[in-house]
Amino acid sequence: RSQQKVRDLNCAWIDRLSETNSILREKMTLFWANIFVCRDNHIFHIIDYNNTLREHALGNFRSFVKAIAREASMSKYLNNRQNKKMKPNENFARELMEIFTLGIGNYSEEDVKESARAFTGWSYKNNGDFLLRKKQHDYGEKTFLGKKGNFNGDDIIDIILEQKQCAKFICEKIYKYFVNPVVEDSRLDEITKVFYKDYNIKNLMAHIFNSAWFYEEKNIGVKIKSPIELLVGIRRIVPVSFDKKNQLNYLQKMMGQVLLYPENVSGWKGDKNWIDSNTLMFRMKLASMILNDAVINLEEKGAFEDSFEQYYKNAKKGGRYVKTTKRWDIFSEKYGKFSPRQLRNLILMSKLDKDTEFLLNSLEIKSNKNYCIQIMSIPEYQLC
Repeated sequence: RSQQKVRDLNCAWIDRLSETNSILREKMTLFWANIFVCRDNHIFHIIDYNNTLREHALGNFRSFVKAIAREASMSKYLNNRQNKKMKPNENFARELMEIFTLGIGNYSEEDVKESARAFTGWSYKNNGDFLLRKKQHDYGEKTFLGKKGNFNGDDIIDIILEQKQCAKFICEKIYKYFVNPVVEDSRLDEITKVFYKDYNIKNLMAHIFNSAWFYEEKNIGVKIKSPIELLVGIRRIVPVSFDKKNQLNYLQKMMGQVLLYPENVSGWKGDKNWIDSNTLMFRMKLASMILNDAVINLEEKGAFEDSFEQYYKNAKKGGRYVKTTKRWDIFSEKYGKFSPRQLRNLILMSKLDKDTEFLLNSLEIKSNKNYCIQIMSIPEYQLC
């Protein structure tokens, strides 16, 4: 039942991304889910984790890291509950620095060992609340990143944030996600200074979005949308609901990004890694599948089928429809009076290839509804 509820939460999160008025907070929540990577089949604990991401998404990064370190789902995922005095488990301490805050090469193996001691005894109650098991905590002196003291987990996080590398590491992630996958060093130095001053995420994002360079042509339409961004983008233009929630899960699997189920602690690599010969064709058909009842075979050949004969028998049944309820009335109310050019400018961000431009100009436009689906089916729609 809990696993099913996690799948329900997956759908509810996508609905929220598609329908919310708090677009930036939800976009940041999605971003942070690929920084503080976590997976858990306990529905109450993973809801708490997801809401912690949302609560701190535009807040203070110091408070954010400390809150994440206390999450039951994170404690399970990175084995911190097994981290005990005299028998430290280094998994969480290592990923805290390698994946969450500093990056590889900016700490030593000794730092990992000493910081793991500081997090000994950190656990949780059955309801997910943080619990310090005092008898399992190592109160001895530790040496970490050149400092000595009787450090606990919060002290370790404070010392990490004293390193300017921490601010730079996070800013580089934000730059690649919101600005351009290719980082410009001078811009990275600029936003690192802003962030290092007080670790205020909201101030950092405001600085980026208010900078003229953010809107330069070289930063427009250069990033490949993630599968979730692609799904949500379609649904924000044409409100649509899935009659069978498991089909929404299938679409995510096909494209390689299932919310709440990252591949590993490193998260999704993103950008060009979203695209290969199979996923590109699937992604370009996505709008037709969802909005135009195009047929797609949703049966994936897995590793646990009884026999090839059974698979072939199933395959012969042919394709299936993605069953959705489309709100074209809402689309028409918003965009029905748009000219083709206005609709194209609304939906597309990237510069068009000359062949694509010729294709769109030669189309017989019967309605904005059909034209919308055609625009969402060209390669340039994959970019943002």
